[in-house]
Amino acid sequence: MKQGVAMSIGASVLFASMYFYVTLMRPYDGDIIFAWRVLLGLPALALMVLRARAWGEVRAVGRRMRKPGFLALSVLSAALLAVQLWLFVWAPLHGMGLDVSMGYFLLPLMMVVAGRLFYRERLSGPQSWAVGLAAMGVAHELFRVGAVSWATAVVILGYPPYFMLRRRLGVGSLVALWYDMLFLLPVALLVLQIQGQEALSAFLEHPRLFFLVPMLGLLSSAALAMYFASSRMLPLSLFGLLGYIEPVLLFWVAFLVLGEPVTASQWLTYVPIWVAISLVGFEGLQKWRAEARQVRTP
Repeated sequence: MKQGVAMSIGASVLFASMYFYVTLMRPYDGDIIFAWRVLLGLPALALMVLRARAWGEVRAVGRRMRKPGFLALSVLSAALLAVQLWLFVWAPLHGMGLDVSMGYFLLPLMMVVAGRLFYRERLSGPQSWAVGLAAMGVAHELFRVGAVSWATAVVILGYPPYFMLRRRLGVGSLVALWYDMLFLLPVALLVLQIQGQEALSAFLEHPRLFFLVPMLGLLSSAALAMYFASSRMLPLSLFGLLGYIEPVLLFWVAFLVLGEPVTASQWLTYVPIWVAISLVGFEGLQKWRAEARQVRTP
């Protein structure tokens, strides 16, 4: 259990550190960094599939790809993930790290709303309060600037359909990610081909990139490995609860390390959302403790 918790927290720390790490890779922009992340991430994913002994499942899913409908939905799943992977490395380079972190704060609550709307899942009392508080924060942001940041909207409106598609396809998370990245490989290669001269010039003018690019693959791969390892070691409720650590770290990296400003009025947007997340997290902690007590009871 302790090892699983450490793995989950470590994965969140590594994902958050990528927020700062990509800024070290200038003059590369988000497009090239996204392409390198996909290209370097596939070998690491292959090792994870091998370690999990999941190549049989990979082959089984590959046979299902012969069905046009399944293939189309799988490609759509990869496209939805591509947008999120690109935005994650693009935002810190363009002063929108806080907007993306806001999206990750709201995402668990959007998943609750999606469950209620599309799967008729009932909301508990704390979840209802949490959705209401989050709505207050969003309403304040609309009142303050007249709109929610497009980067925030991409996260909260893009991830729920992605996870719903995964649910419909019925493929395990590791194998689903393998195919997502495999479908993104031609896109990554195309980006590198189109921007090949720029990428080569950047390598020659900034020799540090010879070190930073491979390290990006190592950092991303280590984070993924720890994430999937923790998912196998921990109860689902505790694993979900620990997932709230990442958006907190993303916010503080963007605010303290990258220096993105937060005005006094913006805190009135963040605070209700943080309280909402705390309610959902506290409820998850109570459920996990109850499940743990049931396991210990003979």
